[in-house]
Amino acid sequence: MNAEIFAALAQLEKERGIPQTYMLEKITQALVAAYKKDKDGYTDNVFVDVQDNNMKMYVQKEVVEDVISPATEISLDEARKITARAELGDLVNVDVQTQAFGRIAAQTAKQVIIQGIREAERGMVFESFSSKEHEILTGTVLRIEPASGDMTIRIGTGNDKTDALLAGTEQVRGEEYKEGDMIRVYVVEVRRSNRGPQVIVSRTHPGLVKRLFELNVPEIENGLVEVKSIAREAGSRTKIAVCATEENIDAVGACVGPRGGRVGAVVDELHGEKIDIVVWSENADEFVASALSPADVVSVSVLPGMTKACRVVVPDDQLSLAIGKEGQNARLAARLTGYKIDIKPASQADDLSEEEVVTEE
Repeated sequence: MNAEIFAALAQLEKERGIPQTYMLEKITQALVAAYKKDKDGYTDNVFVDVQDNNMKMYVQKEVVEDVISPATEISLDEARKITARAELGDLVNVDVQTQAFGRIAAQTAKQVIIQGIREAERGMVFESFSSKEHEILTGTVLRIEPASGDMTIRIGTGNDKTDALLAGTEQVRGEEYKEGDMIRVYVVEVRRSNRGPQVIVSRTHPGLVKRLFELNVPEIENGLVEVKSIAREAGSRTKIAVCATEENIDAVGACVGPRGGRVGAVVDELHGEKIDIVVWSENADEFVASALSPADVVSVSVLPGMTKACRVVVPDDQLSLAIGKEGQNARLAARLTGYKIDIKPASQADDLSEEEVVTEE
């Protein structure tokens, strides 16, 4: 039986990656649980000993002259059948024949072992996918809830697979999928739960755009270009601020790529979402002016006495472009820079006062 157990554990480790030491611990727990199920009275003196691919179960008893509690005591004559040197007061390990366990006890042991395998597999899946947080994974749409639109996505392969939740609120308006479709998602978080790891994914998270640029722009991957901030309205428009970490590198040009191929690949993955790539700067005036691209900017002035607020003056014919449709361009620029932005046309520049600030946030 011992040889069969250890052979099975070796096979389990090979096929599912569950360590033998982990399963031996679970089997030990199962045997002890089975013993306690099978016996009445005191059972805390039972233990399992594993040495050199050999597993034995013992109940430890004290050698006494008159046995009053058979569960914890053994007579001197019986003890000397186990070890000839036994004396009164000694503790003797009495071999337990596990084959004698009843049906209920055996079932208890089986349940503990099965539960141990499940817990090990869940733990391995959790460790696998927790290392993939903030990565992009490709999955298959398993189910779509009619009421909420929430999707269940199967990600991973073989034993290293699990189901992820793509909530309706994390989906891009206008993107349509059906069961069986392949979908690329951004892993936001991996949580532990009683039913195994819970993987939360998104199609709207700004991190999706960042990872797509990292995958398509070698200069970002090797650290020559850094993504400093992203502001996104999923499905419509994204602004991304980048800077070069070394001189003579065109950060924006690297992200755009030859003939726009790199940014084009990102736009294709995002199903046509518009992307503005701007230069990040430590100088607030320069950064805000860049963030309002494609609009031209006459001047940017940080408002004194206010927390991260500025006034921007643009040519009259650039006002609508700077603000954008329904205020989108100004709103994304504010999120990208962290500044409240008040945009005014050049024709009103001479009449402005600090009290007239209207922010786009």
